[in-house]
Amino acid sequence: MRKLILYIMLCLSIPVNAAVGDWNAYLAYSNITDIEPAGKMVYVLSSNSLFSYNVDDKSVTAYNKTNYLNDTDISFIVWNNNVKRLLIIYSNYNFDILDNNGDITNICDYYNKSMTEDKNINNITINGNYAYISTGFGIIKLNMKDCEISDSYNLKTNVADCAIIGNTIYAKTADGILAGKTTDNLLDKGNWSYTSDNVSFSDSNDITTSTANGYKEYIAYDNSNNCYWSNQKDGKLQCYKLDNDNNKTIIATDICPDGPKYNHFWNMKFKYDRLYSVGGAFEAGEIETYRPGCVQVLDKGEWQIYEDNLKAKTGVEYVDLNSIDVDPLDKEHVFAGGRTGLYEFKNGLFINHYSNENSIIESPFNSKEYDIVNGLCFDNTGNLWLLNSLVDNKSIIKYTSDKKWESYNKSATKHSDNSPMQSLKSTIFDSDYNLMWFINSHYLELAIFCYQPSTDAIIKYNTFINEDGLTISLSDIDCLAEDKDGNIWIGSTAGPFVLEKENIGEDPSNVVFNQIKIPRNDGTNLADYLLSGVNIKCIAIDGGGRKWIGTDKQGVYLISRDNMTEELHFTKENSMLLSNTIESIAVDGATGEVFIGTDKGLCSFMSDGTDPSMDISKDNVYAYPNPVKPYYNGLVTVKGLTYNSDVKVVTTNGVLVAQGRSNGGTFTWDCNDLNGKRVASGVYMIIAATENGGKGCVCKIAIVN
Repeated sequence: MRKLILYIMLCLSIPVNAAVGDWNAYLAYSNITDIEPAGKMVYVLSSNSLFSYNVDDKSVTAYNKTNYLNDTDISFIVWNNNVKRLLIIYSNYNFDILDNNGDITNICDYYNKSMTEDKNINNITINGNYAYISTGFGIIKLNMKDCEISDSYNLKTNVADCAIIGNTIYAKTADGILAGKTTDNLLDKGNWSYTSDNVSFSDSNDITTSTANGYKEYIAYDNSNNCYWSNQKDGKLQCYKLDNDNNKTIIATDICPDGPKYNHFWNMKFKYDRLYSVGGAFEAGEIETYRPGCVQVLDKGEWQIYEDNLKAKTGVEYVDLNSIDVDPLDKEHVFAGGRTGLYEFKNGLFINHYSNENSIIESPFNSKEYDIVNGLCFDNTGNLWLLNSLVDNKSIIKYTSDKKWESYNKSATKHSDNSPMQSLKSTIFDSDYNLMWFINSHYLELAIFCYQPSTDAIIKYNTFINEDGLTISLSDIDCLAEDKDGNIWIGSTAGPFVLEKENIGEDPSNVVFNQIKIPRNDGTNLADYLLSGVNIKCIAIDGGGRKWIGTDKQGVYLISRDNMTEELHFTKENSMLLSNTIESIAVDGATGEVFIGTDKGLCSFMSDGTDPSMDISKDNVYAYPNPVKPYYNGLVTVKGLTYNSDVKVVTTNGVLVAQGRSNGGTFTWDCNDLNGKRVASGVYMIIAATENGGKGCVCKIAIVN
């Protein structure tokens, strides 16, 4: 036992890592729209997310689906001082009730209710233990003490607000004020009648709004602490007091959780230990969201927001950035493109805006408001390649590392009538041949392109025949990705399909695309195409060669390296995923963290697949958590392995208790033996060898039950 205790002490120096299977959310808190003082706590609704400030210990807590809440995208919060609880209402009509101890109760009756009436929620009024919720059809009476819906008054009309005075409920409608006595059966609409009573309706959250210094200010008076809470111009929370002459004394300021500025992550790339992202959703003739232009970078847990108030400098709307890449010669040098041209940044600061007025980029409408650059990518020598959509010439442009512009007019990027293609995007360079791949996603002609910069040759694939000789029926192609074997994956409305490496460069009229058949294993000798008919929006490959596939409305799939196994399928219903609508995915190969951009914001999952090491050595192989403490039921993770390492877990006496292969550079163990039984307390040896049985390594882990 003495040796075990000594080893446990030595293990404390092992690096701290997030556990495999952990979820995290990276939500914005930059736009405060409601403030609810609650005694020692102040709750803040900001960018449709929730955080709190503890007046006593000055701590800030961010609440989200991965730690406290049952849903995401909050529409309303309101504090009930009578029961000391916060009502949280989500945009999908799900309810949570939270107290100051962090305990939460979900009320999903209204969310689950199938009804023809208008479910829209307009306002909330607190009275006693109850929250009266004004809706598109009437009023819901919610008991916040017992956490249940007490009554639902269907008034057959939209109720904008309600008030409770004495034993009368007043409902504000477009046709006047309806009144009902609580002593009557208010479930019967006949017991409600229009009244001429002079009723004052007011917001239950006691917040007033005003316009000051060019921004909308939200102010809440805090009776418990005799102070005011408001949002600053930069979106953060502050607290102040007023003297008799209305002079302001700041008590606390700059209160806000760290996070991005916006919950928009249309395109992400993980490079140089950083997550680079842009949020705009734009495709000419199909998608135009006017999302604010913004480059958001996550670096070791902290967010850097690139300079983004650019219209004053460029004279054009800074919106709908949808492509981004990082200079391989300087990770602080970043380019982003979208609807209004190309933007250059250095150290987070704006350098230049390239348009039809100062570059060879062309505009289809001779306007800087539409210099469409939906795809861009650096080659490994520092040249930036970009795609210019909807223009007659210069569809492929190179901006060289020495700041020279070159254009390549390719007839392949035009339709048969010689008109230009509308949505050239999703640019990548492959690893083996240094070919540039991109797509046209517009429905008039769906196409995949393979361009060779060294010879200026281009191949267009616009007919897609699978291994069974069948035409793959598509209505959209959205993404490209290269797997670890050099195959090109295509995400489409028909599901994923693959151009295998040996077919690259072949005559496109003879090329077969593999839809990947998954045997049913039901004795019929039949098979189904992988994710057939699932609308694929993005694909990322992890260190183990597995495919993380994001979909339009069906969440995220994890497909094994050999493509035969669906290892995981995350939805918002069965996991902490924020939404089933996925816009982008990026993988941190060093840690295995999978970043998932949804239409409700960014979250991540800590996977067991990391980039493999070049060799196995005691300097880079380690296991965590170490020691494994009592009641820990998670996985032990071993990192720093080579690809497909052979791993064995044995006792100090050499008895085998577990074995397996690494995913990329990571192996996980559930602390059970070969019979599925929890191992005894003690020190265990983890023996790893390369895929071919070569050089091995040993590390130790302590189990304490």
